[in-house]
Amino acid sequence: MQRNGCPRTIFKILVAMALVLVNAAFCSARQAPSPAGGGDSSQAAVDARALTDSLRSLQDQVRELTAQIKELREEQTSTQGEVRSLRGELSDMRNQLSQPPQHAALTDSASIGPAGSNQDETANAFGPVSPAQSARQPETTEQRLDRLEESQQVTSSNVREISQTKVESGSKYRLRLSGIVLLNTFVNRGTVDNLDIPELALPPTSLSSPGTFGGTLRQSQISLDAFGPDLFGARTSANLSLDFAGGFVATQNGGTKPLVRLRTGTVRFDWSNTSIIAGQDSLFFVPLSPSSLASLAVPALAYAGDLWSWTPQVRIEHRIALAAGNRVLLQGGILDSLTGDVAQATYERYPTWGERSGDPAVAGRAAWSHPAFGDDVTFGVGGYYARQDWGFSRDIDGWAATLDAELPLGKLFEVSGAFYRGRAVGGLGGALGQSILTSGPFAGQGTAIRGLDSAGGWAQLKFKPRTNFEVNGALGVDNPFANQLRQFPATPSYYGILLSRNVSPLVNFIYQPRSDVMFSAEYRHLQTLVVSANSQRANIVDLSLGYTF
Repeated sequence: MQRNGCPRTIFKILVAMALVLVNAAFCSARQAPSPAGGGDSSQAAVDARALTDSLRSLQDQVRELTAQIKELREEQTSTQGEVRSLRGELSDMRNQLSQPPQHAALTDSASIGPAGSNQDETANAFGPVSPAQSARQPETTEQRLDRLEESQQVTSSNVREISQTKVESGSKYRLRLSGIVLLNTFVNRGTVDNLDIPELALPPTSLSSPGTFGGTLRQSQISLDAFGPDLFGARTSANLSLDFAGGFVATQNGGTKPLVRLRTGTVRFDWSNTSIIAGQDSLFFVPLSPSSLASLAVPALAYAGDLWSWTPQVRIEHRIALAAGNRVLLQGGILDSLTGDVAQATYERYPTWGERSGDPAVAGRAAWSHPAFGDDVTFGVGGYYARQDWGFSRDIDGWAATLDAELPLGKLFEVSGAFYRGRAVGGLGGALGQSILTSGPFAGQGTAIRGLDSAGGWAQLKFKPRTNFEVNGALGVDNPFANQLRQFPATPSYYGILLSRNVSPLVNFIYQPRSDVMFSAEYRHLQTLVVSANSQRANIVDLSLGYTF
């Protein structure tokens, strides 16, 4: 195989051209007529200097071309070495995959021998092992073969990626596209507020069905992450997240044509210990939510003790490292004061009762973390305050005090949860979306308005025997104060009835056979108590298939 034929040919041509030019210069110098008088010697000297300069220039060009050809040869040699190395790695992977199962099992048994030897072998084959993984039981032969096969697929994908054309942004900086395609199929028994993402059990109507079945892809998500330049010593980045849970097209089978919805969008400035985040984001003073693929459009226990909202905000975070691995996180910021109002128009935006006050909401959180069992024990406390103007000088103070915790219990279990106590927090998903109590018609100037007190929370137990399989059990409870609701029966409600309690237990498993594919099954029970009526119940079974990209 001719490796360097083209560079050698170019070099020969350039040398031949240089010799032709030198010969032509000598011939022209000899044939030029000599002027009369004593100028012959001076003219010859000038011609000699010009010829010398031309020769030096040609020599410089030849040296430069020689250096470039040498660089090309070195680069070609390096590339060939890398190709041979990749081919060797792929050949080794194929040989390992073709190894008989009996021999592989004997190899695993022999490698377990001394303590830690199996972990070292795994680390060498698949990269560093985290403390949590090293504390777990040694992997079986089937698990190792699965990981090896996936590693080979990733390597092949990376090789193919070299020749692909990448999607570029308008900026020269890196842009990453990610998301999940999520199919949810569900069976409901009972009347619920939302067919595919139920949160409350409601009294049946004359047209209610005792059981429903359906499917949806509207909980699929798309995210864009941009990584920009350093500014004022901070790393800059931005994120935009969308889903398809923004409503439906008013047409036939409109339920299968969901509309795109903005979830979150933030711009970050990250220093070593401090960050500034601006945009629309989740509530930073209640950062945890249960694990579920059945409910991604809203948290799994929304309106059952889990406060949530996507709110425009600006916040500052400061991280403090202490001795023995202890860390403290301080967060504080201002938020758009949302009160859960239904939009009054499809185009114009009118102020909410919180925005009418003219003041932003404020919130803060302090959290302490300590490493344990390869993870972190974390406890956090937070607070929220928002002044609300409900017209006719009827001001209300909305507030919430929060507590959140994550506690690993050994190698396989983890407990997490969050709790709150607040007033007029319907806009944050508290009190089942109910914020105020009225003594009469809302528009009446003499009608008194007060904030509705509520308390709630949720807790989850996670069992994770393998890195790609987990089982979760959770319970959420939200409890608006029933005695206050009974004192103000004229209070308007989004559902037309006053709700005094919502209890929701759930159990699910999430299995991830490959890094991009996920399966899940979930059972959830809803029990919602209506003021001065019986409690309503519903049962939901959801099967989910997700593909991340």
